[in-house]
Amino acid sequence: MKKIGIILSFLFLLLNNTKADVVLPKIFSDNMVLQRGMKIPIWGWANPGERITASLENHSAETVSDADGKWKLFFWPLEAGGPFDFKIEAKNTVLLKNVLVGEVWVCSGQSNMALDVSSCNNAQKEIATANYPQIRLFQVKSAKSSVALSDVSPIVGQEPNWLNKWQVCSPQTVSNFTGVGYFFAREIWKKYQVPVGIISASWGGTTAEAWVPKDALENDQDLVPILREWPKYNNDEEWLRLEYESFIKDIEKAHKEGKPEPLYFNQPSVLYNGIIASVVPYGIRGVAWYQGESNTYRALQYRKLFPALIKKWRQNWGQGDFPFLFVQLANYKFEPQVFPELREAQARALSMPETAMVVTIDIGDSVTIHPKNKQEVGKRLSLAASSLAYGEDLVYSGPLYQSMVIIKGRCQLNFSHIGEGLVAKGGRVLVGFEVAGTDQHFVKAQAVIEGGHVVVWSNDVPLPLAVRYAWANSPVKCNLYNKSFGQIGLPASPFRTDDWPGITSNRK
Repeated sequence: MKKIGIILSFLFLLLNNTKADVVLPKIFSDNMVLQRGMKIPIWGWANPGERITASLENHSAETVSDADGKWKLFFWPLEAGGPFDFKIEAKNTVLLKNVLVGEVWVCSGQSNMALDVSSCNNAQKEIATANYPQIRLFQVKSAKSSVALSDVSPIVGQEPNWLNKWQVCSPQTVSNFTGVGYFFAREIWKKYQVPVGIISASWGGTTAEAWVPKDALENDQDLVPILREWPKYNNDEEWLRLEYESFIKDIEKAHKEGKPEPLYFNQPSVLYNGIIASVVPYGIRGVAWYQGESNTYRALQYRKLFPALIKKWRQNWGQGDFPFLFVQLANYKFEPQVFPELREAQARALSMPETAMVVTIDIGDSVTIHPKNKQEVGKRLSLAASSLAYGEDLVYSGPLYQSMVIIKGRCQLNFSHIGEGLVAKGGRVLVGFEVAGTDQHFVKAQAVIEGGHVVVWSNDVPLPLAVRYAWANSPVKCNLYNKSFGQIGLPASPFRTDDWPGITSNRK
């Protein structure tokens, strides 16, 4: 009995010591990048009342864990550099190596953001030349959760070992990473010569509401119906209907086996809880977002849903209005013609501070929803970042419609972001404009550039009321661009001047 008591005492002490170990969330690992130039949060768990000290180069900070063992401290703004050792000391010591300080961006959304480098244009060459040791990649494991996770979901079984840890960008590590994120990081690194870290957090086929915290939906009378109506949204497309039918069978199976009900990947808030919450409030410069395809049948609702996502992410991160860059849907040929209304809903988010939109109407692929030219998407995102995040005075957006004046049957359109002027790419004739009168029937229109304006008319519509441009899922030869440094710059965003009910108007 005495021996058993000694063994039990030893096990108790061992358990206590294990519990006492200071623990960091997995977003803190070897090879990580910390955000330069701002107060950096560091957090984790330990024994209640334990003193925690963190140090990096000549910087240090300390705190004491609370009654639940949680702790959080801050480094004051750091300059770009490294590699450094990062040390957390308590009753034990955690040492992280090869840490850099630079620029950190979250890249999130659905399949076009998740599309990896190996699936992009010139994949073999891109992978073979991806020797960028100052670019670091962190792929968050995809997970669904009914509550906000405090750490990334653990790796189990045969899941890839490159999930949930920072990796140095190389030909051996880049192929599975987001193409948009990598090409964006490469542009930033080449331009500013500072370390760049990308946190990839995407899931193909997902709706925006899956990425929105629940309280943002509950507290908005226009969005709260999503919480009870989301199952019917899975009838929009055949593949979604089949996915949902399979999910219902999984629920029935769980009931029979006495197990908890599973979660559906497009259920409201489950991806924010399982993916995004697990890395909040890691210090970041901003977010790049590429999503919208799965909300195209509810474009009217997206007008409020997408800004709610942006606002709530910013609130929860606690870094103020960080830059939020997003990619407008590319051209893709299918029926019904719902993409234009979703693109319009995306553009409306530009009314929020520190937002920028990348137009891709010219670089999609009409036969696939997953265009492979992610290099240009990354480049255009980097232009937006150069302006919003890094304060450069440059042309970072294509022309955006602002207003219209009708004079003697001709519609004069005014734009912002015209750069050094407007231009018809590929020739003198503008293509892609339509005009309508009181009958709301649109016909092909003539259009010319006059100064900083576009003038649109049709002899078949003597009393025009409205103009549309590139208003189709996959518009043909729309060619309004701006100029920059004497060259053709960026494409104009599709737009309409009217607010007449559209295809998605009855889908809220």
